Amino acid sequence: MQSAAAFTGVSPSLPLLKPRKSVSPSPRFEPLLCSSKRHDLSLSSNVASSSPSLPLRRSWSLSSRNTSMFRPWTSVPARDPETTSRFEVKATAVPESAGGEEEKSSLVKTLELGLLFGLWFLFNIYFNIYNKQVLKVYHFPVTVTVIQFAVGTVLVLLMWTLNLYKKPKVSGAQLAVILPLAVVHTLGNLFTNMSLGKVAVSFTHTIKAMEPFFSVILSAMFLGELPTLWVVSSLVPIVGGVALASVTEVSFNWAGFWSAMASNLTNQSRNVLSKKVMVKKEDSLDNITLFSIITIMSFLLLAPVAVFMEGVKFTPAYLQSAGLDVKVIATRSLIAALCFHAYQQVIIFNFFQFCAFPGRVSPVTHSVGNCVKRVVVIVSSVIVFKTPVSPINALGTGIALAGVFLYSRVKRIKAKPKAA
Repeated sequence: MQSAAAFTGVSPSLPLLKPRKSVSPSPRFEPLLCSSKRHDLSLSSNVASSSPSLPLRRSWSLSSRNTSMFRPWTSVPARDPETTSRFEVKATAVPESAGGEEEKSSLVKTLELGLLFGLWFLFNIYFNIYNKQVLKVYHFPVTVTVIQFAVGTVLVLLMWTLNLYKKPKVSGAQLAVILPLAVVHTLGNLFTNMSLGKVAVSFTHTIKAMEPFFSVILSAMFLGELPTLWVVSSLVPIVGGVALASVTEVSFNWAGFWSAMASNLTNQSRNVLSKKVMVKKEDSLDNITLFSIITIMSFLLLAPVAVFMEGVKFTPAYLQSAGLDVKVIATRSLIAALCFHAYQQVIIFNFFQFCAFPGRVSPVTHSVGNCVKRVVVIVSSVIVFKTPVSPINALGTGIALAGVFLYSRVKRIKAKPKAA
């Protein structure tokens, strides 16, 4: 726009030369010539003196009085080339390798995240398969749960002893706050194992798809977080799908059903408790340390309960008397316990420890990953154990999981504030 104005307009601060009189009486077009006289040059001296080294740009305009005559050329200052060159140098001063390095770093982080998701799924699959194989022949879920917490406790103590992770200094007040979390964590895992011992793995995880239902209810009751209409709507397919799958489940029994429901309740109670008390009082404990302390406390809480309820039944003598292969049971129990602790640590390392990198993993990504994990576990267990699945049962499971995915998306939608 500036160049167009300079071409068609004349600066008001510059006086205009008088038009040349035509020698010929008849009007005709004559080329305009710049006068070489001294007084002609003096008219544009105010422009030339300001930047003597810059070339002059000429412009001309038509006179409104006489359209057949043209005004002479006038001098207009050109754009400073140094300013333009300085701007261009700044624009191209970014190293060409910067963009490539950022893309490479982003690719590495994406691959690391994909690897962690893969390990999360893999450990979950192996835990559920080996755990189910043990519980099918060894009907002592409390003892099995204690073994899993015992293996986790040993791993935590080794981690602290070998300085793989810093041993925390925990006060009595902190332990008092952590204790309720350890109780519900213990009950959640115990009820899950009880359900796995009674019904198929696929059915247990179908029922556990109702975790969002309990999360919404408990958050509304204890945290005052009222759900939006979108969230409530997403719960309908979850509840409907679980009901449809339960009606058509071949391995259905009420003990397995209510154990899985109790697991949902206790696990979501743990999440609500952590939001209610840990944010205020336990900011100094990172999540890996917190989980390690909860694991040790869960073992100490459940071990005497297992002895009281089931007795000492995990001895070679008892296993042999029950007709079980001691080596097979011990190996599968150990693998299940290692996978249980491993996938818990992967969850914490993936979705909490990496929060130092903004945008690394969003809550929505976590929720979607959890939904995909449940699908992978259900499909793999059906294949391994050759669980009979009817079309209606598969439809109910699919509807429930679709509802979980929908819930993970709509729970991020904030309710519009009411107008005053």
